[in-house]
Amino acid sequence: MSDEPENLVLVYLRRMDAALDDLQRGQDEVLVHLNRLEEGQARNRRDQATDAETVAHLQAQLDRVRGQIARISRRLDLTDDPAA
Repeated sequence: MSDEPENLVLVYLRRMDAALDDLQRGQDEVLVHLNRLEEGQARNRRDQATDAETVAHLQAQLDRVRGQIARISRRLDLTDDPAA
């Protein structure tokens, strides 16, 4: 029985199956890396949104402080322009 030639179609099918397994493993690795990149991008977007919120909050506080300084300056007659 060992003298019988091996079926070439089966040989090629096995090679193709092994090649497809290698491709699948490679694709799985690419998907893992892509998921990590997407997670990092989502984190960056959250960080940017938080930063924008912080900037808006600080700007509002600064506007209030400027208004208070302007009122104090007017009350102490430190300014020439009453509309300032």
